[in-house]
Amino acid sequence: MKKSCFLLLGLLALAMALPAAEKRQLEALNRGLVAVSTKKGVFLSWRLLGNDDASVAFHVYKNGERVTDTPISASTNYFVPKGKPADSYAVSAVVGGAESEPCVTVKPLPKKKQYLSIPIQQPKGGTVPGIVDKNGKAGVAGVYSYTANDASVGDLDGDGEYEIVLKWEPDNAHDNAHSGFTGPVIFDAYKLDGTQLWRINLGKNIRAGAHYTQFLVYDYDGDGKAEVVMKTADGTVDGTGAVIGDADADWRESTYGKVLDGPEFLTVFEGATGKALDTVPFVAERGAVSDWGDGYGNRCDRFLCNTAYLDGTRPSIVEGRGYYAKTTVTAYDFRDGKLSVRWAFSATKDHLPEYMAQGNHSFSVGDVDGDGYDEIVYGSIGIDHDGTPLYSTTLGHGDALHLGDLDPD
Repeated sequence: MKKSCFLLLGLLALAMALPAAEKRQLEALNRGLVAVSTKKGVFLSWRLLGNDDASVAFHVYKNGERVTDTPISASTNYFVPKGKPADSYAVSAVVGGAESEPCVTVKPLPKKKQYLSIPIQQPKGGTVPGIVDKNGKAGVAGVYSYTANDASVGDLDGDGEYEIVLKWEPDNAHDNAHSGFTGPVIFDAYKLDGTQLWRINLGKNIRAGAHYTQFLVYDYDGDGKAEVVMKTADGTVDGTGAVIGDADADWRESTYGKVLDGPEFLTVFEGATGKALDTVPFVAERGAVSDWGDGYGNRCDRFLCNTAYLDGTRPSIVEGRGYYAKTTVTAYDFRDGKLSVRWAFSATKDHLPEYMAQGNHSFSVGDVDGDGYDEIVYGSIGIDHDGTPLYSTTLGHGDALHLGDLDPD
């Protein structure tokens, strides 16, 4: 396989504390300490975690010796004058005068390479059929190769450090509005040193394109290790080589190369191995293609996803389908190795028509009413934490959305 490099710039994720953070199940991450060499010394930065005590402060260590006389309480960074590239650094948390064990030591990144360069394994390309014209004649077969596409992070193996889940997109990927066969979508997991943990191949029955495969990486069952969640179909191969559904099924249309028939699934994969832990039918079924806003399979395959604390304590998987006409949002829980449906919201011309055609190309999650539970803001509509309608502005479909406590009170 060819090797290329995925540059991970500034992996200094800051887990912001929420009002209900002390009761929410959060990722068990380490401090993520990073040291950077400069002309005058070494700059350090580390994570403030969502479940840290409000009074938390930090001591800094260089080569095993503490360099802070009093704990740092106003920031999560520190500058060490005259620090050297060969030095090693660590930080410890201090709460109520009690100091924890220092974190894992790190050495500074060099001045000329202040990023991590992570090797990744490019999948082999292949060929796809040509589409069949109105006279029944098949076009010329297409050749495709792979390019690194979207990525997400999560602690897949429970070591407190982020791993990377990387999506590989074939270069013949198509927007839903366009015809043509595509190569299969592939996912890899890598540790920060480039160690490949697994590879998942979604197979021929999941089309490649910007709107088809949204994926989640988070610890949904609270075991300290993140899971990976995405829509799957017949022929998807998990990280252990096991096939989901019918390995021989081919639901692609010969005239358009789209997938407008066949079963659809939602699968939770084990983050450390890529093993399929549970697969259930995708609740928001395709049904009649025309219900979603057109008759040729463009708008029926608009998918979105997010993570929400719908009970205020544990994270749930939220999957959206459709935003130009019929609009659906489904919430799933992953507990004790099994997926279950928490609730399913659907707006059609016969049910909640004012909630149709209001979605964006993304949706946001947040506690908009101050009850300690997350709500779904799906473009111009709001859905309460229990799946009931909250509001519709009827402002219609838009591309961008910003949700936050922008005027803090």
